[in-house]
Amino acid sequence: MAPVVLSSRLRAFLAGKHFLTIATVDPDGSPRQAVIWYLVDGDELVVNSAVGRRWTANLLRDGRVSAAITDHGDGYRWIGVTGTAIAVTDQPTAQADIAAMARHYHDDDPSEAEALIASRFERQERISFRIRVEAIYDHLD
Repeated sequence: MAPVVLSSRLRAFLAGKHFLTIATVDPDGSPRQAVIWYLVDGDELVVNSAVGRRWTANLLRDGRVSAAITDHGDGYRWIGVTGTAIAVTDQPTAQADIAAMARHYHDDDPSEAEALIASRFERQERISFRIRVEAIYDHLD
C-alpha cells in the first residue's frame, strides 16, 4: 500500500498530547495492545520502547500495526491508523526519540522530562519504530 499524506487537520490533532494504543500480533496469532507515547515526523508516526517488551518483539517479527489515537478530553474523537512499522535500533536515534517524547508529554514540567531521560531512558536499551501510515480512519467530527 502507498503511504498516506497527513492532512493539516490530522496533523493538528496528532500534534496534541494524546496516547496511542498500538495493536500487534503475538507469535500464536493473538492480538496484543499497549498504550504508548508517539510523535509525528513527516507523514510517519514514531513510537519508542525499552527493548524486550512483547509488542516490540511482535513488531520486529511482523511489522503490521494498527493503532488508535484518542482525544484525551473527548474520547469520541479519535483516529484509527493501519500501517507498517520499520525498526530503528541505532541507540543515538532511539534515545533522541524517547527524549523528544518525554519533553513533549512533560512540557508542563520540563524538570520531570529531564529526570525521566537521565534516570530511566538513558540507562535502557531503546528501540524506535517509524510507522508508515497506509490507512487512516478519521473520527474527529
